Amino acid sequence: MLMVFWTRVFLTLAGLFGAMAVAVSAAAAHMLVGLLEPDQLDWVKTASSYQMIHAVALFGCAAMVNFSRFRVGVTLAGICFVMGTVFFSGSLYAMVYTGHKAFAAVTPFGGFAFIVGWLSLLWAGLRHQREAGQ
Repeated sequence: MLMVFWTRVFLTLAGLFGAMAVAVSAAAAHMLVGLLEPDQLDWVKTASSYQMIHAVALFGCAAMVNFSRFRVGVTLAGICFVMGTVFFSGSLYAMVYTGHKAFAAVTPFGGFAFIVGWLSLLWAGLRHQREAGQ
């Protein structure tokens, strides 16, 4: 049952994060150009790009989490991608929306979560290779 839970969570959040990334990118390209400072526009573009990349990665986690040999690494990766999106992209969006640069203190934690997520996938792949005797 836990596997089905993580599949549903990762798939749902992949869809939500992907749709949000497209919407925010479109808004930045068409509606916010004259309203935001150039650095704020860059923050929005960076946040939405990372959000989209990790929405696709989260979709991959949803697809792979049910394979028992990869379960632990893929589950950890998915959780890290969700946390990374919330902290990294969320803090950049918050800086643009509120104008408070104090949110920048959270951004590195999101970046660290992304790195841990990718390393978790690496670990899952190497672990499987070692167990298979290859």
